Amino acid sequence: MTAAAPVLRFAPSPNGRLHLGHAFSALLNADLAARMGGLCRLRIEDIDPARSKPAFVDGIVTDLAWLGLTYPEPVRHQSRHMADYRAALDGLIGRGLAYPCFCSRGQIRARIASGGDSPCDPDSMPLYPGTCRDLGSAAAERIGRGDPHTWRLDMAAAMRCAGPTLGYVAFDEAGAHRVAADPTRWGDAVIARRDVPTSYHLAVVHDDAVEGVTHVVRGRDLEAATDLHVLLQTLLGLPVPRFRHHPLLLDARGEKLSKSRDAQSLADLRQAGQTPEAVRARLGFA
Repeated sequence: MTAAAPVLRFAPSPNGRLHLGHAFSALLNADLAARMGGLCRLRIEDIDPARSKPAFVDGIVTDLAWLGLTYPEPVRHQSRHMADYRAALDGLIGRGLAYPCFCSRGQIRARIASGGDSPCDPDSMPLYPGTCRDLGSAAAERIGRGDPHTWRLDMAAAMRCAGPTLGYVAFDEAGAHRVAADPTRWGDAVIARRDVPTSYHLAVVHDDAVEGVTHVVRGRDLEAATDLHVLLQTLLGLPVPRFRHHPLLLDARGEKLSKSRDAQSLADLRQAGQTPEAVRARLGFA
């Protein structure tokens, strides 16, 4: 049997305009897909109802077309698949692998502060202390009366279910090698938000499986999250892709380019007279 062609994906969030860091990732995914004889999909990761804007979706499409990139149709928009994520979440809840958390961020910070130093996750956030983990029937009562809540992965239960040999294959120009995963450093991570029945972590592993993604190529800022994603893929019975975490483009202060820090957008470069050929050459894709 002939192996299926590799599938990669570029998956931006429409909460701002694309910048050079996004362009590098999009071009690298497209380049690797072409070199491997596969294809690269576009996914719009718009689960955040407050920050995702239709104008930014239009901007993404415009910017990628300007760079000369095209993608298979239809393009997947996460906001249209909330029922799918809810079903995946319900499966984890039904197996006792997730629990509702009624704590606000302020309450969590206050409880942690009152207890002194606390270990942090890879994003430098204090690990959740498990306040709501054992609420029992009180949790159902609070959900029944409409109390706002997130859903957290019960990391200890999840690790017992997944087993001790979690890992994934990382690849680069030099070849491929096995990497051990340690999702416990994330603690009881949020896998569904208060406003939507999913999180980035749950939605992305679900969609990679649905779209047949075989190789995930993204920035090094998401390398630690891969441990949590491999755990979720294992719990949900999903295939684990190969992963590559590329270097980040940095600004003059040595910080990664970011929408929130007003990184110059591709639209700005276009208005300033930059050509797509110049941008591609600048990023090493002449």
